[in-house]
Amino acid sequence: MVLLRCVQGIVSTLVLISVCLIGAYKTVSDDTLRRLPRPGLDFDIYHGPILAPILRTRVPGTPGAEAVRDHFVNFFRSSLPEWKIELHNFTAQTPVSNNREISFTNFIAFRDPPGINEGDTARLTLVAHADSKLKPTGFIGAIDSAAPCAIIMHAVRSIYIALTRKWSSEAYPSNDTHGIQVIFTDGEERFSDDSSNLVDDLYGSRTLAADWEMQEYPPTARYPNRLASISLFVLLDLLGTSEPVIASNYNTTHWVYKNIARLEARLRQLGQFKSISTKKDTSAVRSWFIDSDREARPGHIVDDHVPFYSRGVKILHIIDYDPFRGFPGVWHTLDDDGQHLDLAAVEDWSLLMTAFLAEWLHLEGYMDD
Repeated sequence: MVLLRCVQGIVSTLVLISVCLIGAYKTVSDDTLRRLPRPGLDFDIYHGPILAPILRTRVPGTPGAEAVRDHFVNFFRSSLPEWKIELHNFTAQTPVSNNREISFTNFIAFRDPPGINEGDTARLTLVAHADSKLKPTGFIGAIDSAAPCAIIMHAVRSIYIALTRKWSSEAYPSNDTHGIQVIFTDGEERFSDDSSNLVDDLYGSRTLAADWEMQEYPPTARYPNRLASISLFVLLDLLGTSEPVIASNYNTTHWVYKNIARLEARLRQLGQFKSISTKKDTSAVRSWFIDSDREARPGHIVDDHVPFYSRGVKILHIIDYDPFRGFPGVWHTLDDDGQHLDLAAVEDWSLLMTAFLAEWLHLEGYMDD
């Protein structure tokens, strides 16, 4: 009987997650796409209020990491006051710490619909890692992952007023349980050059996934634990170069991938994108999403989604990785800095992610200026 109840619980959870995924997407109009908030000077690499403070070394346990974390906290407190902020702290030894415990902190912020218990809320979860590599010395990590963090920050700020309007509207359905969550993980990068060390990376995501699996909700809750309440885990990484290549690696979320590709095409057709092709023949701009007209190509890139994926969480991995040519040329080099960012592409990513949030959270009609 205990085994049967466990099986029934697993099946129920999977069904609920599937229902959330299938029912949580509504197309927005062209007018809404034209009115999406633009970042303006937010992404200026020297003085921009969102991106510039992240463009620094931020190795876990260092003053740089603390300064960037304070930037996240201040941004959410000032720009998104209805969001709740959590700091998930832990310590761990690394191959180069000489048996010393290093401090790590995952930054978490979320907003749930009013009147819905936490254990009944399905949270769309946007993720990027906040840390930078220890070596080479002075590594900034603009695409890896300062720009992805900034893109997420702009996108959630851009829907803040619309989400407030929706949730305060008399037409708001009481059975709408979709919330939103942001995670900026710490310790995604390796400390050593020994790639055979299987635990010298993903420090933050590995610890957080394990902790959330153990963070049980009351028996009457819709979801058994905080991990299971993640409706979709959207991980952004290595974004900010010209003409990125985004493949689809998971059959279960390929439909979401195709919907975002469709949004990209619509934004281009409406003249909302600023980035252009660097190729001589620009008569047909290639989609960033190379699998938009084909099936997913299951692959495996070790990134922050892995500890969550191994526990059954639905994953959409938006990472610039060409299956034939590999990672962007600046990857893990000192050239991965603000000066090598394609800021037009960064701005386009912010619009695209805002449009995706507007569709997922059903914000059509609430995105007015």
